[in-house]
Amino acid sequence: MEHHLAQVNIARMRAPLDEEIMAGFVNNLDRINTLGTQQPGFVWIMSEGDEHGGNTDVEFFGDPTLISNITVWESLDALNDFVLRTEHVDFLRRRREWFLPIEQEHLACWWVPVGHEPTVAEAEERLLHLRTHGPTEHAFTPRQPFPAPSSHAVGADTVPAD
Repeated sequence: MEHHLAQVNIARMRAPLDEEIMAGFVNNLDRINTLGTQQPGFVWIMSEGDEHGGNTDVEFFGDPTLISNITVWESLDALNDFVLRTEHVDFLRRRREWFLPIEQEHLACWWVPVGHEPTVAEAEERLLHLRTHGPTEHAFTPRQPFPAPSSHAVGADTVPAD
Protein backbone atom coordinates (compact mmCIF):
# COMPACT_ATOMS: atom_id res chain seq x y z
CA MET A 1 0.00 0.00 0.00
CA GLU A 2 1.60 3.24 -1.15
CA HIS A 3 -1.30 5.61 -0.42
CA HIS A 4 -3.66 6.35 2.40
CA LEU A 5 -6.96 8.21 2.29
CA ALA A 6 -7.08 11.73 3.73
CA GLN A 7 -10.39 13.37 4.57
CA VAL A 8 -11.50 16.77 5.75
CA ASN A 9 -14.92 17.73 6.94
CA ILE A 10 -16.06 21.09 8.19
CA ALA A 11 -19.09 22.23 10.14
CA ARG A 12 -20.57 25.63 10.99
CA MET A 13 -21.29 25.81 14.70
CA ARG A 14 -24.67 27.06 15.91
CA ALA A 15 -22.89 28.80 18.80
CA PRO A 16 -19.44 29.09 20.39
CA LEU A 17 -18.21 25.83 21.90
CA ASP A 18 -18.60 27.12 25.45
CA GLU A 19 -22.35 27.71 25.10
CA GLU A 20 -24.88 25.21 26.48
CA ILE A 21 -26.33 24.34 23.05
CA MET A 22 -22.93 22.87 22.08
CA ALA A 23 -22.45 20.82 25.28
CA GLY A 24 -23.64 17.52 23.78
CA PHE A 25 -21.03 17.85 21.06
CA VAL A 26 -18.16 19.17 23.20
CA ASN A 27 -18.72 16.68 26.03
CA ASN A 28 -18.36 13.75 23.62
CA LEU A 29 -15.69 15.03 21.24
CA ASP A 30 -12.71 13.50 23.03
CA ARG A 31 -14.49 10.15 23.43
CA ILE A 32 -15.51 9.94 19.76
CA ASN A 33 -12.05 11.03 18.58
CA THR A 34 -10.50 8.37 20.81
CA LEU A 35 -12.92 5.79 19.39
CA GLY A 36 -11.77 6.78 15.90
CA THR A 37 -8.09 6.46 16.74
CA GLN A 38 -8.71 2.92 18.01
CA GLN A 39 -10.44 1.72 14.82
CA PRO A 40 -8.76 -0.70 12.42
CA GLY A 41 -7.37 1.28 9.51
CA PHE A 42 -6.97 4.57 11.41
CA VAL A 43 -3.66 6.29 10.64
CA TRP A 44 -3.60 9.92 11.85
CA ILE A 45 -5.74 12.82 13.12
CA MET A 46 -4.84 16.49 13.11
CA SER A 47 -4.92 17.50 16.73
CA GLU A 48 -3.76 20.79 18.08
CA GLY A 49 -4.38 19.50 21.58
CA ASP A 50 -7.03 22.07 22.35
CA GLU A 51 -9.16 22.04 25.46
CA HIS A 52 -12.01 20.26 23.63
CA GLY A 53 -10.07 17.13 22.66
CA GLY A 54 -9.42 17.87 19.01
CA ASN A 55 -8.52 20.63 16.62
CA THR A 56 -11.49 22.90 17.25
CA ASP A 57 -9.15 25.88 17.67
CA VAL A 58 -7.90 25.59 14.08
CA GLU A 59 -9.52 28.28 11.95
CA PHE A 60 -10.73 27.09 8.55
CA PHE A 61 -11.12 29.50 5.61
CA GLY A 62 -10.51 32.33 8.09
CA ASP A 63 -13.96 31.74 9.61
CA PRO A 64 -14.10 31.26 13.40
CA THR A 65 -17.57 29.67 13.16
CA LEU A 66 -16.20 26.73 11.15
CA ILE A 67 -14.57 23.76 12.80
CA SER A 68 -12.82 20.99 10.96
CA ASN A 69 -11.66 17.43 11.28
CA ILE A 70 -8.75 16.17 9.20
CA THR A 71 -7.84 12.49 9.36
CA VAL A 72 -5.93 9.85 7.40
CA TRP A 73 -7.11 6.25 6.98
CA GLU A 74 -5.69 3.14 5.33
CA SER A 75 -8.72 2.99 3.02
CA LEU A 76 -12.15 4.39 2.29
CA ASP A 77 -13.64 1.23 3.79
CA ALA A 78 -11.84 1.90 7.08
CA LEU A 79 -13.16 5.48 7.16
CA ASN A 80 -16.70 4.36 6.32
CA ASP A 81 -16.59 1.63 8.96
CA PHE A 82 -15.79 4.22 11.63
CA VAL A 83 -18.22 6.88 10.41
CA LEU A 84 -21.18 4.59 9.73
CA ARG A 85 -20.68 1.46 11.86
CA THR A 86 -19.64 2.77 15.28
CA GLU A 87 -21.16 5.05 17.89
CA HIS A 88 -19.97 7.93 15.66
CA VAL A 89 -23.10 7.47 13.53
CA ASP A 90 -25.30 8.46 16.50
CA PHE A 91 -23.57 11.83 16.66
CA LEU A 92 -23.70 12.20 12.90
CA ARG A 93 -27.48 11.83 13.13
CA ARG A 94 -27.58 14.58 15.78
CA ARG A 95 -25.40 17.07 13.84
CA ARG A 96 -28.29 19.50 13.25
CA GLU A 97 -28.48 20.09 17.03
CA TRP A 98 -25.01 21.64 16.97
CA PHE A 99 -24.31 22.70 13.39
CA LEU A 100 -25.94 24.84 10.71
CA PRO A 101 -26.31 23.56 7.15
CA ILE A 102 -23.50 24.37 4.73
CA GLU A 103 -24.80 24.75 1.20
CA GLN A 104 -21.53 23.71 -0.48
CA GLU A 105 -19.52 20.50 -0.17
CA HIS A 106 -18.29 20.19 3.38
CA LEU A 107 -16.37 16.92 3.08
CA ALA A 108 -13.52 16.00 0.74
CA CYS A 109 -11.30 12.95 0.38
CA TRP A 110 -8.01 12.51 -1.47
CA TRP A 111 -5.12 10.06 -1.61
CA VAL A 112 -1.83 10.89 0.10
CA PRO A 113 1.49 9.04 0.14
CA VAL A 114 1.92 6.80 3.17
CA GLY A 115 3.37 8.92 5.99
CA HIS A 116 1.99 12.25 4.74
CA GLU A 117 0.11 14.40 7.27
CA PRO A 118 -2.18 16.90 5.51
CA THR A 119 -2.13 20.56 6.48
CA VAL A 120 -5.08 22.89 6.90
CA ALA A 121 -4.03 24.74 3.73
CA GLU A 122 -3.97 21.46 1.80
CA ALA A 123 -7.38 20.46 3.13
CA GLU A 124 -8.84 23.87 2.24
CA GLU A 125 -7.43 23.58 -1.29
CA ARG A 126 -8.88 20.09 -1.78
CA LEU A 127 -12.30 21.15 -0.54
CA LEU A 128 -12.29 24.23 -2.79
CA HIS A 129 -11.24 22.08 -5.74
CA LEU A 130 -14.13 19.70 -5.08
CA ARG A 131 -16.56 22.62 -4.87
CA THR A 132 -15.28 24.07 -8.14
CA HIS A 133 -14.74 20.94 -10.24
CA GLY A 134 -16.88 18.26 -8.63
CA PRO A 135 -15.43 14.86 -7.76
CA THR A 136 -12.11 14.17 -9.49
CA GLU A 137 -8.99 12.17 -8.68
CA HIS A 138 -7.72 15.29 -6.89
CA ALA A 139 -10.65 15.57 -4.46
CA PHE A 140 -13.75 13.42 -4.17
CA THR A 141 -16.49 12.31 -1.83
CA PRO A 142 -17.08 8.92 -0.23
CA ARG A 143 -20.17 8.57 -2.43
CA GLN A 144 -18.15 9.23 -5.59
CA PRO A 145 -14.68 7.82 -4.82
CA PHE A 146 -11.65 7.48 -7.06
CA PRO A 147 -9.09 4.70 -6.71
CA ALA A 148 -5.69 5.35 -5.20
CA PRO A 149 -3.08 6.34 -7.75
CA SER A 150 -0.94 3.51 -9.05
CA SER A 151 2.76 3.55 -8.28
CA HIS A 152 3.38 4.08 -12.01
CA ALA A 153 1.12 7.13 -12.39
CA VAL A 154 3.17 10.15 -13.35
CA GLY A 155 2.42 13.20 -11.21
CA ALA A 156 -0.23 11.35 -9.20
CA ASP A 157 0.36 13.48 -6.11
CA THR A 158 0.69 16.85 -7.79
CA VAL A 159 -1.85 19.62 -7.62
CA PRO A 160 -3.52 20.09 -11.03
CA ALA A 161 -3.55 23.50 -12.63
CA ASP A 162 -6.91 25.23 -12.70
